[in-house]
Amino acid sequence: MTPGAAGTDPLDALPLRHALLLGLLHGPAELLPISSSGHITLVPWLLSWPYDELDAELRKAFEVALHAGTAAALLIALHDEVDDAARGLDRRRLTLIALSFAVPAVAGLTLERAIEQRLGTPASIAGGLLAGSAAMAWADRTGGSSRRREDAGAVDALWLGIAQACALIPGASRNGMTLAAARRRGFGREDANVLSRHVALPVIVGATALKGTRLARRGLPPGVAGRFAAGVVASFVSTLGSTWLIRQVERDRSLIPYAAYRSALALAVLARARGGRRPAVGEHARQGS
Repeated sequence: MTPGAAGTDPLDALPLRHALLLGLLHGPAELLPISSSGHITLVPWLLSWPYDELDAELRKAFEVALHAGTAAALLIALHDEVDDAARGLDRRRLTLIALSFAVPAVAGLTLERAIEQRLGTPASIAGGLLAGSAAMAWADRTGGSSRRREDAGAVDALWLGIAQACALIPGASRNGMTLAAARRRGFGREDANVLSRHVALPVIVGATALKGTRLARRGLPPGVAGRFAAGVVASFVSTLGSTWLIRQVERDRSLIPYAAYRSALALAVLARARGGRRPAVGEHARQGS
């Protein structure tokens, strides 16, 4: 059986119940501007699960698999919106999709490895949460509400693309950054949410395809595929069951509560990182985690 980080058995690092719980968490966390990837890392860390002992590439592949489950659920739940967008494709919408996709695609291909190597620790994710919170609060307070999504042009697409590129930083949140960019560009909250979804799906699908191809070449250790599948199914189900959250965010509500929650979580993580001690590798089993 292929070992994970520090020789840890991947099946021990990702028990079935943890894969299911993380999948269930991913759906609502992805639909809210709170950073699903940040939560998938921080929740196991705060609960002293052995997830961080899983090989780094397998952790990233698992997160992409969860995104695939969420994307599939959104395509089903929002099929009317997707159909309308597809039928209404014109030069403006194609430009919006192309430019908002190109920026994060280039950033991901060129910076992905460096970001994965240098960021992703609880402290750095907390920093991403705080920075993203500040951007969301500032944009929501200073942005106008006079523009409609039909007004979005090439400059808006570039800003949305930059926002998605910034979301490569763990904890920033793709949803949060695109909402902040759209609000700062003067789009109302409902229209900002629609734009955020429309530019996010191509990036999620593209990242899933890229990571899926790499994973297929590498292969999974025996038994781990079942854990991945369980996480994908749980993410799919939790997303379908949580789509009402989309309408909740779309309503005329401030982004400040989400920024406040993110900040509180970040401060709790930083306090734990400074004053607490995580169990050493191998201590999880003795503690019954």
